[in-house]
Amino acid sequence: MNFYGKVAGTAFGIVMIFLSITITAETLLRKFLAFSLGGVDELSGYAVAICAPLAFTVALIHNAHIRINILQNRLPVAGQAIVNLVASVMMSVLAIYLVYFSIRTVIDTATYNSIAQTPWATPLIYPQSIWVFSMAMFALAAIALSIGAARLLLKRDWQGLVRHFGPETVQSELVSELNDLQQRMQREKV
Repeated sequence: MNFYGKVAGTAFGIVMIFLSITITAETLLRKFLAFSLGGVDELSGYAVAICAPLAFTVALIHNAHIRINILQNRLPVAGQAIVNLVASVMMSVLAIYLVYFSIRTVIDTATYNSIAQTPWATPLIYPQSIWVFSMAMFALAAIALSIGAARLLLKRDWQGLVRHFGPETVQSELVSELNDLQQRMQREKV
């Protein structure tokens, strides 16, 4: 699953770097040559739409999404495990719905031969198809994690469910931050 997260993160990074270079070029061309590439705002919209599900995927795989856990830490371990399983399944349900919505959008786009109302007049089927693919990547990750959580439930591995699917505790976040600080301080000494 970590490899899958790296692929999604790398794709996200490549698209964002390309977009940054394009926006920089557009800005410099406008400033110094009074020339515009035209459609960079359109390209930005496509990049954000495609990259958002990739970012969702990375956050999901690395358990970095926001979880409100006011009550969860007060539950017994089995209760925390059940909450984590429900959260994992609900994330899968959301991801599946997003893929369904994306596919319906592409079907409508294909039906009406929709094009962007911009200087490029891009047939929307192309960027939307890539968008569906990135949504599907998110859904596959969510489903795979839910299956993993269900397996732990069937084994009654409450600690595993809490460890792999639960939000970080205050202590674990503190340890993580202190380790990060120590690494930065060591790099500064070199």
